[in-house]
Amino acid sequence: MNVIISASDLGHDLSGDDPPVLLDIRWRLTTPGAPPFDGRAEYAAGHLPGAVHVELDRELASAPGAGGRHPLPDLDVFGAAMRRAGVSAGRPVVVYDGGQGWAAARAWWLLRWTGHPDVRVLDGGLAAWEGPLTTDEPRPARGDFEPVPAATGLLDADAAGALAVSGLLLDARAGERYRGEVEPIDPVGGHIPGAVSAPTAENVTADGLFLPAAELRARFEKLGATGENAVGVYCGSGVSAAHEVLALAVAGIPADLYVGSWSQWSADPERPVATGPDPS
Repeated sequence: MNVIISASDLGHDLSGDDPPVLLDIRWRLTTPGAPPFDGRAEYAAGHLPGAVHVELDRELASAPGAGGRHPLPDLDVFGAAMRRAGVSAGRPVVVYDGGQGWAAARAWWLLRWTGHPDVRVLDGGLAAWEGPLTTDEPRPARGDFEPVPAATGLLDADAAGALAVSGLLLDARAGERYRGEVEPIDPVGGHIPGAVSAPTAENVTADGLFLPAAELRARFEKLGATGENAVGVYCGSGVSAAHEVLALAVAGIPADLYVGSWSQWSADPERPVATGPDPS
């Protein structure tokens, strides 16, 4: 099943008799001390017709803490948000954000991991949409989706560290953060020993559209993902890593997500840290 959808195909689906549920997940990473990004305000200024806004920080993640900056959400909170937005198990869902794709991918991953069978991300996000926008806020019928977490697909810190040695653990952050040259957010720079640098920005074009599946597969194979070995991904706090898991899915390569990511790993002084371009 396709995991992304083009703007033209979405426009066709929205004009049909049974349109997908649309979720607006606009969100942007801000540095410490900066005002928080107000996705709700951007949504109110204009969104795809029928789209319901979902807050990443409150509904797709729990409060920052021992689990990192964007730990898994309370499933009761997440489920209630999805039902409020009209999400049902038997109806397709399309998620989009402002164009970066990270937040939409986080929603895609959570819905898929908790059992929704048909979720796609708008390729290129809002910037790719050529149809009309609206300021009208819809009132969808309440959905029936009940999230049930899968037994696989999720890594904790110990499993991520082990996978970096026994399989392939990809670091989706920018290369300078992986190498430990800069660290604008977390207290320690560097990477999980054995992890391979794979910036998620290299999965998309300058317009934010995913590279063709064959190009993505070639990229990940060069990094060591054969499609048969175990692959995991982490980033700073489990958001951009979801985008890399999505890119791997476009390439036909399954991967697990370490949600706690570097924000959790680096907060524990007992965990080892590697720096420089070499994985180990």
